[in-house]
Amino acid sequence: MFTRSLTAELRRRTLLVVSTLAVSAALVGFHPAAAQEPLKIGIIGTGRIGGALARHWVNAGHEVLMSSRHPEQLLDLAKELGPRAHVGTPQEAASFGSVVLVSVPYGAMPQIGADFADELAGKVIIDTSNPVAGRDGVQVPEWQQKGAGISTAELLKSDRVVRAFNCIPAASLAGQANRQPERIAIPIGGDDAAAIAIAERLVRDAGFDPVVVGSLAETRRFDLGQPLAKGNLSAAELRALVGR
Repeated sequence: MFTRSLTAELRRRTLLVVSTLAVSAALVGFHPAAAQEPLKIGIIGTGRIGGALARHWVNAGHEVLMSSRHPEQLLDLAKELGPRAHVGTPQEAASFGSVVLVSVPYGAMPQIGADFADELAGKVIIDTSNPVAGRDGVQVPEWQQKGAGISTAELLKSDRVVRAFNCIPAASLAGQANRQPERIAIPIGGDDAAAIAIAERLVRDAGFDPVVVGSLAETRRFDLGQPLAKGNLSAAELRALVGR
């Protein structure tokens, strides 16, 4: 009798724990398998920004393929980062995974769209690039007027572009991940909710706090020179500026 009662009590407690975990998971939208699933990320333009993010994402368990105009210069970095880091051409980076980071001088963006539109179709594109006068050609005023986010979406023929990491100094990106007591905030925005969710995850995995500013059109608020383009704010400070 005692054994049956003990067994019943243990079963009851086990079911209670399982039910509690299930309810908690449902409330926060958490799925254990999905949370642990690493991403494959192609990087077009592995300079100071792309290289720092490659390091952070590999350290978080993701797999990256880095590319640049001089891929041979990335071999030492790939060796340092280990087996989850690869080097290839920009086309291979565009084809590599479900996420593509584009971190290039903005004047290269039209050619990327012309060359790799098929490879980029349907993928989450994280855009860190800024059009800069005197460097990126005669279309800079037009791109700045539209906003870099809208311009990138048009040039890459994609509705899954998310703007992120465009206004944090490269030194802060490389050296201040997981800053204490408050992590640095990264403003992000886009028009595709699923793409934004993936970008939020990757911002966190890099050691920063994502703050969603709004739609792709609204990302103009953190283009270079705009009021939200402040590189080392906390999430609370950035949300206060955003007004939400």
